[in-house]
Amino acid sequence: MPLGFTVESMTEREQRQAQSAPVVAVVLAAGFGTRFDESNPKQLVSVGGKPIVCWSIEAFENNPRVSDIIVVVNARVNDMVNALIDENGYGKVRAIVPGGEERVDSTLAALDLLKQAGIPADAKILIHDSVRPFVAQPSIDGCIDALDRFEAATVAFASTDTVLLTEDLGDRKVVRAVPDRPDTFRAQTPQAFRFDTINKAYELAAADPGFHPTDDTRVVVDYLPDTPVAIVEGSETNFKITTQADMPIAEGIAAKLTGRPAAIAGDDTAKQEAKARMRAVFAEAAAEMHRR
Repeated sequence: MPLGFTVESMTEREQRQAQSAPVVAVVLAAGFGTRFDESNPKQLVSVGGKPIVCWSIEAFENNPRVSDIIVVVNARVNDMVNALIDENGYGKVRAIVPGGEERVDSTLAALDLLKQAGIPADAKILIHDSVRPFVAQPSIDGCIDALDRFEAATVAFASTDTVLLTEDLGDRKVVRAVPDRPDTFRAQTPQAFRFDTINKAYELAAADPGFHPTDDTRVVVDYLPDTPVAIVEGSETNFKITTQADMPIAEGIAAKLTGRPAAIAGDDTAKQEAKARMRAVFAEAAAEMHRR
């Protein structure tokens, strides 16, 4: 597995392809999932018979307009993700990059790799949370198309609930404003940017000691306020798996997509499969140490 692009390989690829700029998907899989199960990395948990991270990688692998994929991982799952990529033959994956403690650190790691590779300033970068395994192809295509007109775009799903903006009043939260419902959306991923735009936004943000964004769109909105961020239609199924309570919903969606029966609520088969994969990785590492 290559550790990154090279300037030479990027240039050769540009010459081979008719598209005007690379379309690079960055799949963020470096989270530790403390709200899920600290002993069982949720990126590796099986949903519909497939690890969650594989669902996300395959969404971009199967899109003919995506030219390259970078996967950002933490050290704990690095070997297993490498093995899954090799086993499944994901040919667009160019690099597996070590992530950081926070989401922003993982995005920066991917951007730094792309910068070192000499990626064109107008390249289209799609940043996706790996634990949103059911992103739809129209949302991916919508991001790619939106960047023909805008410098930034994000997948989002229209809110069906009234959203309240609050502020602190002593020890209580009180309502400050009630935005019109048609103007409220739930942010999803991928979030898409021309490389020069997202890179510049992060460079500006780095000078701010209070910089703690929860997603990449926020970086552009806060530090490049004159740059419009287009909304790309998302879906109810493009949700983020956060806790164990989300698993029955995920299994139901996977069952509809694959035609397989959904896992029974309370069934720990998926958890056991993931733990077995982790044990296999550790056993192989121990064997390698003994061989040395």
